[in-house]
Amino acid sequence: MNSLAQRLGGATVATASAARAAAVAAAPAGHELVFKTAKVLLSRPGSSKDLGKLLSDQGCRRALIVTGPCLRKLGMVDQALASLRQHGVSAEVFHDVEADPSNTVVDAAVAAARDTEAQHIVGFGGGSAMDVAKMVALLADPACTQTLDDMYGVEMVSGTRLPLTLVPTTAGSGSEVTSISIIKSIGPGGEPMKKAVVSAKLLPDCAVLDAELTLDLPTKVTADTGVDAMVHCIEAFTSRVKKNPISDALAREGLRLLSGAIRASVVTNPRDVEARADMLLGACLAGMAFNNSPVGAVHAMAYPLGSHYGITHGLSNSLVLPHVLDFNRGDPHGAALYAELLPHFHTGSNAHVGEDAAQTLVSEVRKLQQDLGMPTRLTDVGLSKDDVPLLTREAMKQTRLLPNNVREIGHEDVERIYTAAL
Repeated sequence: MNSLAQRLGGATVATASAARAAAVAAAPAGHELVFKTAKVLLSRPGSSKDLGKLLSDQGCRRALIVTGPCLRKLGMVDQALASLRQHGVSAEVFHDVEADPSNTVVDAAVAAARDTEAQHIVGFGGGSAMDVAKMVALLADPACTQTLDDMYGVEMVSGTRLPLTLVPTTAGSGSEVTSISIIKSIGPGGEPMKKAVVSAKLLPDCAVLDAELTLDLPTKVTADTGVDAMVHCIEAFTSRVKKNPISDALAREGLRLLSGAIRASVVTNPRDVEARADMLLGACLAGMAFNNSPVGAVHAMAYPLGSHYGITHGLSNSLVLPHVLDFNRGDPHGAALYAELLPHFHTGSNAHVGEDAAQTLVSEVRKLQQDLGMPTRLTDVGLSKDDVPLLTREAMKQTRLLPNNVREIGHEDVERIYTAAL
């Protein structure tokens, strides 16, 4: 275990070296397997109070916390700020991160980091805050010569970044352990479009999982983000590209934790810290899984719902999820993989693997949505058949994601799935 992990004693800590060793051991004969994740993972209720020691031990004296206005207003960053200052770290807060953050928000956060001469960036919040923090760590590095536009794409980032710590306050995106940042930009025709920066340099130095930060989340947010994380598990396990035994194991365990805890976290006892800890760890495992075995058509079809209609990412995924699953189970390989996942999906009922386990999985997903009180149709969020052509065109632009889908999917398929989701 490295020196940083040793200094953090008393918590659940995973290191990159352990993950690499597992990857080598699990790699199928004759195939290369490269598994990438955060350098250090710290998981313990209350662990965000250790941020001051964590950064101070790395020699940091000036930090920028990147978060959203609601978290700042609710005082959720106050304990982290107090810890930093207690350990001699001067900290400022950039709190203007919006849902589905735009390039202008990234620019403003980078300016704040430069103005304060930040030596360390802390992403504190949901996926949006963490995605912005990742880009700030790159763009605010004194040696950076690239613009954000230069970085869009896969492994287009050059140079170094500032040290980066990520603290999720929702159990959903898994962004704390992924090499992806999603930023809303403006396309050539003036239309909004989600674009991705994919680079191993976005993986943080440390991910801090503190379930106490999630205890007061609104139930709607818990439901939306929790289903998002479950989609990560399902799509990682069934990905046509880079599917591997480590991501498979992480996806199965992530799905078990998430499906077993989400009803308690949303319906029966939202302040159950054990259930919240399971949700947070499950979402993190899901992030590790899909970072190395990428997501497919559910995410591709969810993106236009967010960029054009302002629907939250988790709900966007949920709205199309059962319909994409229905489409994919028409492929024998897809159906077999869904059958494999069913035993790891805590159903909350007496469901069991029958002759059509894939259909059972789809049915249990629908039941979960109903139990959580989530909208289940596109019409529930104000869309109509008139929106289908735009949604289809925009989804087909997601060429980074669609090839990963377990079943080959084309324009007419996407159009039919959106129509079925109305």
